[in-house]
Amino acid sequence: MTSKEHRVFRFAPSPNGYLHLGHAYSALLNFDLARRCGGRLLLRIEDIDTGRARPEFEAAIYEDLAWLGLDWERPVRRQSEHFVDYARALERLDARGLLYACDCKRSDIERLAAGKQGWPRDPDGSPLYPGTCRSKPRRAAREVLAKGGVALRLDMRQASTLAGQGPSGQGLAWREFGADSPSTRGSIADDPQETMIAADPAEWGDVVLARKDTPASYHIAVVVDDALQGVTDVVRGKDLFEATSLHRLLQRLLDLPAPNYRHHGLVLDEKGEKLAKSVASTALRALRAEGWTPADVRRRVVLQN
Repeated sequence: MTSKEHRVFRFAPSPNGYLHLGHAYSALLNFDLARRCGGRLLLRIEDIDTGRARPEFEAAIYEDLAWLGLDWERPVRRQSEHFVDYARALERLDARGLLYACDCKRSDIERLAAGKQGWPRDPDGSPLYPGTCRSKPRRAAREVLAKGGVALRLDMRQASTLAGQGPSGQGLAWREFGADSPSTRGSIADDPQETMIAADPAEWGDVVLARKDTPASYHIAVVVDDALQGVTDVVRGKDLFEATSLHRLLQRLLDLPAPNYRHHGLVLDEKGEKLAKSVASTALRALRAEGWTPADVRRRVVLQN
């Protein structure tokens, strides 16, 4: 475990909608853990998808977190101001022969998968890319991104080999601090048991790491940001548990440190579905307008988790 004096946590929302109770739980958990161990809490605005990010949503993030009674270090890192950092990481991967250009459309891959029973899918449910463009002549990453309609994919087989792993990434692992303990309902900053989790990045296939309209994927940006900001503890929802396998691979390939991880439970709605901006889950600002207090929010997320 990293010493208390050097532990750094972060909360990293995207400004593409208003925060809901699920965000509140993650933010409160990071805040409580950082405060309890005398560590630092960072706020990062993950606005790399500039087409969906909105200034009003970013402003609402600051307002909602302040209403919850949280504080964080300044200045806040905004991904849209650091594209050069992600470009450097991509160029490092490219120099090792790990990236290739792909002009296949997502709809084409979906149609191909639909025509064959048992087509493998990644943890998010998307059909795995069949490697159609993998054997084509390779071009430099900068050249590829300058051309619209072309993505940069990671050659997973080659990446696993260069990372010193077997074909499925055996040997990669991360420290996971377990599920939330139901025996400590009074606090969301309990101390779960440490476990080593074996990573399996191959389940993601040849994942897209960049496009012209989004010059770095979430996966490449988050590992670069965590390293540059000195993050030691990544505390996020269980819906990102499988993504950690891919992040560990990228960390190994880019020579970046591996944080400790903790994937917490998700806040669910009345139907047992996870809250999400995409389904217009009730926003914190709406709850505030209904008369909810920060204590009400904390009580709600602690009791469910």
